[in-house]
Amino acid sequence: MNLAKLGVWAAVDRLPAIEAAAFARRIEAWGFSALWIPEGLGREVFSSAAWLLAGTTRLVVASGIANIYARDAFCTAAAQQGLNEQSGGRFLLGLGVSHVPLVQVRQHQYGKPLATMRAYLETMAMAHYQSIPPAAPPRTLLAALGPKMLELSAQRADGAHPYNVTPEHTERARSILGAGKLLCVEQAALLERDPARARAIGREFLGIYLNLPNYVENWKRLGFGAADFAGGGSERLIDATVAWGDEGTIRARLEAHLQAGADHVCVQALSAVPGVADERLLALLAPGA
Repeated sequence: MNLAKLGVWAAVDRLPAIEAAAFARRIEAWGFSALWIPEGLGREVFSSAAWLLAGTTRLVVASGIANIYARDAFCTAAAQQGLNEQSGGRFLLGLGVSHVPLVQVRQHQYGKPLATMRAYLETMAMAHYQSIPPAAPPRTLLAALGPKMLELSAQRADGAHPYNVTPEHTERARSILGAGKLLCVEQAALLERDPARARAIGREFLGIYLNLPNYVENWKRLGFGAADFAGGGSERLIDATVAWGDEGTIRARLEAHLQAGADHVCVQALSAVPGVADERLLALLAPGA
């Protein structure tokens, strides 16, 4: 698996399937090593990954993240094996406990995150797979923010995929993971120099996350408080979570994550249209440009 320093995180559910495949090919042509796709209430992430892998030749497709409540552990293990065998080792499994609202809407009971994830990984490890295995063992990353989930990422997985984090968090995550584990962080970025406009788009982007305890608790660990969560998010919170400005400013934030210990940074290129990636920014950041 060729996982280089930069990748792209994009909600391709907003695109028709044909356009999503074309977008993946552009990401590949620009030289990004991976395309990370989420799983919410849209397309099922493994079938979506299969479609994108079939339309590309070098690009790693990663789930960011596959919801453990969406399918049992045997199904996830089989999908991970099958997608890697079919693609020549280009599927990276990002796995997470999701959030209470997204679990309850599936008519499931949200369990204690750490215990639930540990049990799920244990079941995956014992799953019997009777088809042709991939040439190399597939990799699993956990959606980890807090220290205990990061410890589990080090103990029972190949690393972590933190989301909505700062370079300070990346440094802490690396210290917990230790050497030899993959640390693939998401960074929201916005090509906008006007502070008022940039922060307005940033607030719209972060709005849903300010209502999810997982993210709020992590921001608290990073030193943010009640005043930062009021009114759609303080300027300090927006600026720390969303890299906005010109190309140089955004590149500096990506480099800060790498210097703090990240192996790979996946850029979520925000635009004025929620959920739609700004391909102007991706073209500017393209490793192959």
